[in-house]
Amino acid sequence: MAVNKQKKVEILDKVRGALSGAQAVAFVNFHGLTIGNITALRRKLRENGVRFLVAKKTLIKKALGEMSYEGNQPELPGELALAWSDSDQVAPAREVFAFGKKVEGVLSLLGGVFEGRYMDKPAIMSVATIPSRDSLITQFVYLINSPLKGFVVALDRMREKRGS
Repeated sequence: MAVNKQKKVEILDKVRGALSGAQAVAFVNFHGLTIGNITALRRKLRENGVRFLVAKKTLIKKALGEMSYEGNQPELPGELALAWSDSDQVAPAREVFAFGKKVEGVLSLLGGVFEGRYMDKPAIMSVATIPSRDSLITQFVYLINSPLKGFVVALDRMREKRGS
């Protein structure tokens, strides 16, 4: 469907606004995703503070060209959408990757922008697999607790041997 010039300017402004305020951006290929899945994806992203925008690839590329990101823009084949967050740098890639596992083959990360530099698909996939902050805190507490727990168990066994 053709988009008139006024609408293109509005979409371009929206994309510029998303890119300028974003901590991180994930480039998403959603070819073959059903309307129901897109709705579920948007809901899941919104719950995690991530916004999602589908726009014409030429408009997204034009807005990206105006930004001062370091590195080379990755290849962006297929249908393109942006997932971004203003607060959490890892959330866009992590949440799209997690949802992509549910709808295998129709949703994929193409690359992104992380810490002001373009990232290709392998680099953004490594960002996507970073656990959430809560998971990292849980792992850290378990790591600290494990030696202490072992020490307490050893002391308890020593006490039991002396008592018998």
